[in-house]
Amino acid sequence: MNTPKTRPIPILMYHSISNEASPAFKPYTVAPEMFEKHLAYLSQHDYCALTVTQLAAILAKPVPAAELPPRPIVLTFDDGFEDFYTCAWPALQRFKLPATLYVVAGGVGGTSTWLKREGESRRRMLSWDQLAELCAGGIECGGHSLTHPQLDLLPASRASREIIDCKLMLEEKLGRKIYSFAYPHGYHTRSIQRMVREAGYSSACAVKYAMSATNDDIWGLSRLFVSNQVDEQRLGQLLTGQNNPLIGPVKRWLAPAWRLKRRLASNN
Repeated sequence: MNTPKTRPIPILMYHSISNEASPAFKPYTVAPEMFEKHLAYLSQHDYCALTVTQLAAILAKPVPAAELPPRPIVLTFDDGFEDFYTCAWPALQRFKLPATLYVVAGGVGGTSTWLKREGESRRRMLSWDQLAELCAGGIECGGHSLTHPQLDLLPASRASREIIDCKLMLEEKLGRKIYSFAYPHGYHTRSIQRMVREAGYSSACAVKYAMSATNDDIWGLSRLFVSNQVDEQRLGQLLTGQNNPLIGPVKRWLAPAWRLKRRLASNN
């Protein structure tokens, strides 16, 4: 049987698994009960979960489509909120699913100070002990910068330090190598990608609101955002590519104008 040259790969992007959130942050939370239903759906439909680093290793193969399991999926979680430990991880353990957790290194043991505008600056982050336990339990830990800035708006020297110091801190505190990175807010440029490569990471996740694939850029892997509006039916639509196909391309087309708007706002 011939193996297709390109295969779609859904990489899901979660943030907080919680019932509590400010109105502005609500879209970034998924209730624990609904998250459990998401995992049940994946189990019932025979999805095989990979970490980002496992996926990146497969994508580096000569014929990656031939190396993938029949129904691959990647579960990622951005920021490193404490509710990953209390709510997400127990559910992942029950369903025996791995995941990749992208951590804001400078926020470990504190709160999400970068979410002040959303009214969530006091949302608790994971502790170093919790992170160590998660890593020992099979969760992949990746870097998500030191303080969660918009990297593409920073001077190059500061952006580089955010990327490098995040990796150094995580590796020192956890005693293990950190291989993958996720761009805060998904914002990145070719120069930011180069900084991530030079820092020693082997892959990086963007957002793009699109399905990844075997021909995707491992330094800007596409992810599907999972909001609080995603129930089992909508999850099925995401996984089968039935989400709005125009969202990703339109957002990429508008990226330069949006970057200028963000830069002007940051200067005020």
